[in-house]
Amino acid sequence: MRKLKLSMGILAIVFATLTVVSCKDAKKENNNEDGHHSEMSSEENHMEMNNESEEHHHHEDGDDDHDKGSATESRDIAASTQKNGATSKIIDGYLQIKNALVSDDATAAAKGGTALLTAFSNFDKSKLGEAQQKEYMEIAESAKEQAEHIVENPIDHQREHFETLSTDISDLVALLGTDKTLYLDYCPMKKTSWLSESKEIENPFFGSKMLTCGSVKKQIN
Repeated sequence: MRKLKLSMGILAIVFATLTVVSCKDAKKENNNEDGHHSEMSSEENHMEMNNESEEHHHHEDGDDDHDKGSATESRDIAASTQKNGATSKIIDGYLQIKNALVSDDATAAAKGGTALLTAFSNFDKSKLGEAQQKEYMEIAESAKEQAEHIVENPIDHQREHFETLSTDISDLVALLGTDKTLYLDYCPMKKTSWLSESKEIENPFFGSKMLTCGSVKKQIN
């Protein structure tokens, strides 16, 4: 029995070490040779952000109540480089959810989900062109579905739906633009991205368990 406990303890230490190394290695891969994160022009940022969004965007089929969404094809969105304040309230709601998940606060995340739903309800899509309206409606439908799940579920499921929501909001920024300075961050453990208003890495997918795991992929604006 003592040998078994010792073996299990060694395995746990090895797993924890590999997890930390994986995160650190992923950070190194995204840094320049001088140790700084790379920065791109505004137009390049939007184009790459859109490509990143398309690469990771997916909805899974399933009958479970906590399913992240119905299956859809990857969106083909021409990246916008305009500074657009009309998307600010939507982004604010998203960031409220993100910051709550960083703090491991399910109640605050639910409030952020409610704020996001309100922001989408108040968004004036009549000023969009026909093609933009079509893309916007697809993004909004998915994002609102994720927000509803975030309002109703515990934090583990909130984080699952936040993954898809992050792709939706990234697509929205690529489509319509923003007047905010944002950072597209990448989590090597989840192999997915999220948006942040701060250059400092605070991982919403793991919160306090792995707060600084990740790297800045690009700056937007």
